[in-house]
Amino acid sequence: MLNISHVTKKYKKLIANDDLSFTVEPGKVSILLGPNGAGKSTIIKCIAGLLRFTGSITIGGLANNLPEAKALLGYVPEMPAVYDLLTVGEHLEFIRRAYKFSDEAYTDRLLQLFEMDDKVNKLGKELSKGMQQKLSILCQLAHKPKLLIFDEPLVGLDPHAIRELKLLFRELKADGTAILISTHMLDSVEDYWDTTHILVNGKFAAQRNNVEGEKESLEELFFDITEGHKNKEAGEAK
Repeated sequence: MLNISHVTKKYKKLIANDDLSFTVEPGKVSILLGPNGAGKSTIIKCIAGLLRFTGSITIGGLANNLPEAKALLGYVPEMPAVYDLLTVGEHLEFIRRAYKFSDEAYTDRLLQLFEMDDKVNKLGKELSKGMQQKLSILCQLAHKPKLLIFDEPLVGLDPHAIRELKLLFRELKADGTAILISTHMLDSVEDYWDTTHILVNGKFAAQRNNVEGEKESLEELFFDITEGHKNKEAGEAK
C-alpha cells in the first residue's frame, strides 16, 4: 500500500532523511522509532505530501502527490489541527462530504468509542488539547482510508481513548488497513507491530520483522541499537 524508495530530504546542508526505503503492506502495522531529531517526522511529512523530497513515494501504486493517492490516506500529526469555528459534528460532516463518504453510522460509532458523542455541538476552539487530539484522529479515520499515518498518536489522550485507539488499531489491521506509527511510547505498540524501522541521524540503523516466538522486545531492540550507535560515535570521536 505504501512504498518509499530511496527518499532523501535535505534542509540546505542538513540531510534529514538519507536514502530511505521501506514498505507498509495492507493489514500490517509498521513502527518508526528513533531519538529526537532522527528524521521520523520528516519522512512522515514527505509521505503526507507536505515536504518536497528526492526519490519516490507511492500510495496504492500512485504517486503520493496525486489526488487519488491522497484520498487513500489518513494523516494524524503530532499537534492536533482543528477548525476553531466548526463544531465537532461539522468537522466530521466536512470530511464525509470532502471524501464523498456517506456512512454517518460509522462516524457516530467513532464518536461513541472516543466519548465525543456529547461534544458534537462544541466548537473546535472550545475543546481541550486532549479533545482536539481525539477530534484530529476521528477526522482522519472518518473516511476509512486504506493507509493511516500517526505521528505520536497517544500524546494527550486520556486512558480510555488510548485503550480504544489500541483496540481500533487491531480492528483496522484485521480489515486490511496499512498503518504507520511514529512513537516514543514503545509499550503502546508492543503487542501488534509487524515491522519496525529505527532511524538514527536520518538513516535506518535497523529494520526488523516481528517474528512470533522471538523474545526481543521493541524496547530492548531500540536501546540496543541507539545506545550501540552512541557508543560507536563516542569511540570514533576519540
